[in-house]
Amino acid sequence: MSLPPLTIGRVAALTGLTVRALHHYDDIGLVSPSMRSAAGYRLYTDDDLRRLQQVLLFRELGLTLEIVRDLIDAPPERRRAALVEQRAALQSRLRHGESVLKAVDATLQTLDGDMIMQTEHLFDGFDTFHNGEYAEEARQRWGEGDAWKISQTRTRGYSKDDWARIQAEADAITHTFIEAMQRGDASDSETAMALAESHREHIERHHYPCDHAMHANVAAMYTADPRFQAHYDRQADGLAAYIEAAVRANAARHGA
Repeated sequence: MSLPPLTIGRVAALTGLTVRALHHYDDIGLVSPSMRSAAGYRLYTDDDLRRLQQVLLFRELGLTLEIVRDLIDAPPERRRAALVEQRAALQSRLRHGESVLKAVDATLQTLDGDMIMQTEHLFDGFDTFHNGEYAEEARQRWGEGDAWKISQTRTRGYSKDDWARIQAEADAITHTFIEAMQRGDASDSETAMALAESHREHIERHHYPCDHAMHANVAAMYTADPRFQAHYDRQADGLAAYIEAAVRANAARHGA
């Protein structure tokens, strides 16, 4: 059922926006009321309200005003594609939130003395956490491209046993890097570069396609980001820089 044109005050009350925000939306051409009263007051039609609803939805999804301005006047199929993408992201965050909530509830029951969490269930749900400390960092750096999407598809299907096996393999590679570094093997030695290649193949096998150029970009974070550096240097001082140098040497040898 159509509403009669609404004043800016009514729209503010309906949406929770301030009148000032609605004036700003009008000033920048984002949502401009189509009608004016006899006294010159802004009046919003049904079509104006539908446009405003989409603007507020996109804003709630975290899109900037600039992106919203571009989307709101785009063809419907483009707006639909944007919403489908955002919906998928929301579902992923929802699954993550549910997993964290279950872990919190189980831990609270343990702390309150209501139950003792069995060892085999200590990490239930952790396989649907963010797959390690740096998954969100990777998404921000590499975007929602093919590598990120392939990684999400693969890792979503891994069981706890799969993750344990993959982590053990990664730990073995890291341990061998430590041995090579402490033995004094140069980062551009055949041994170090062979380890770098094993490291790259591990990523490609279990996570996403990783050519030598991509591998060099990934390794650059090991020293550029203090969190990555701390992760490796906790295991052996200077390890982050050693692995990065070995990866760069291996990438250069392969023309990357």
